[in-house]
Amino acid sequence: MTTIRQQLEARERAMLVPQAMFSDATRGRARPEAEDPIRPAFQRDRDRVVHSKAFRRLKHKTQVFFSPAGDHYRTRLTHTLEVSQIARTLAKVLRLHEELTEAITLAHDLGHTPFGHAGERVLDKLVPGGFSHATQSLRIVEVLEPHGGEGLNLTFEVRQGISTHSKGKYGLPINVPASERAATLEAQIARVADIIAYVNHDIDDAVRAGVLDPRDLPRSAAEVLGETSSDRIGVMVTDVVEQSLACGLESLRMSEPVLQALLDLRAFMFAHVYENEVATAEFAKATGILGGLWEKVREQPATWLDVRTLEREGLDAAARDFLAGMTDRYAVRLFEELYIPRPWIEAPRA
Repeated sequence: MTTIRQQLEARERAMLVPQAMFSDATRGRARPEAEDPIRPAFQRDRDRVVHSKAFRRLKHKTQVFFSPAGDHYRTRLTHTLEVSQIARTLAKVLRLHEELTEAITLAHDLGHTPFGHAGERVLDKLVPGGFSHATQSLRIVEVLEPHGGEGLNLTFEVRQGISTHSKGKYGLPINVPASERAATLEAQIARVADIIAYVNHDIDDAVRAGVLDPRDLPRSAAEVLGETSSDRIGVMVTDVVEQSLACGLESLRMSEPVLQALLDLRAFMFAHVYENEVATAEFAKATGILGGLWEKVREQPATWLDVRTLEREGLDAAARDFLAGMTDRYAVRLFEELYIPRPWIEAPRA
C-alpha cells in the first residue's frame, strides 16, 4: 500500500515537465533520515525553513531603509515573501517544482546581516577571509539551526540553490554560461526572481522615502518594461516564461532587451539609492555599531558567543555568527547596553 507521500510523488511525475526536479530523485540529505509519510522531501524542507528562528528574525532586518518608521517599507522578510511569490509563479507556469523553488527562495537570505547590505560590507571587512550572506545562509541551514551544530539537514538541491542565488553588484541573474548555472531550473528561478523582486520593490520604497523621483528612472528601461512596478514585473515574468519555453527549458532565459533593461535599473538603483548619500546616511552609524559590537563580544566571548562554535571553529567564526544573526533592533539595544553609560537614579529615602 502506497503512502500519501508516494502518491504525491507520483502526481509530480504526472504533472511536471521532464526537466523539473522531482522529490523522489533528490540527491538526498547530508544525514540520512526516515521519509515523512505525508510530505515529499522538498515540502519538508520548505516547512523546516519557515519554522526556523532565522526566518522569524528576518522581519526585523533591514532591506534598504534602516529602521523605517513607516509601516509600508519592506523588511528582509517581506522581500523574501515577494521573491517567493514571483518564483512560484514562474515555477507553476513552467511546470517545474513549486515547493523546491519556494524552499530555496524562503531560505536564500537567512544569513543576511542587520542593517542590510551596509551591514554585510562591514562584516566583510571585519571577518578574516571576508563575509558573504549567501555563504552564511548556507551555514545557517547546515550548522546553526535549530540548536547549533546540527543544521536543518535540507536536501542537496535546496542547499545548492541557496549557494547560487547571489549575484552581487554586477553578476548576471540569468543567461549565464552553462558552467555557472545552478544545478536545477528551480534554483535558476530563485536567482532571477530575487532581482526582479528587489529592483521593483526598492524603487517603490525609495519613492516613498522621497529619495527617488520615478520620473528619473532610465527612459530606455521604462520603454521596455513599463512605468509601474506591476508592469515591470509582468513584462519580466512573461519574458522569462516565453524565452525559457522557446529554448525547450534547456535553461532559464530572458531576452536581451528585457535583461538589459533590468540591468540598467539595477545600475541606476546602486548609483541613486543603494549608494546614495542621503539614503545611506544612517548606515555610517550602523558601521560604528557593528564595529563596536565586534570588539566587545570578542573581549567577553563566554558571555555572548556560542561555546560550541568557539571550541570547534574559534573566536572569529563565533563572533561572525553572532553579529550576522542579529536583528537591527537587537544590535542597537546591545550597543547601547555595552557602550552607553546608565544614569544613576537617587535611591528613595526611608
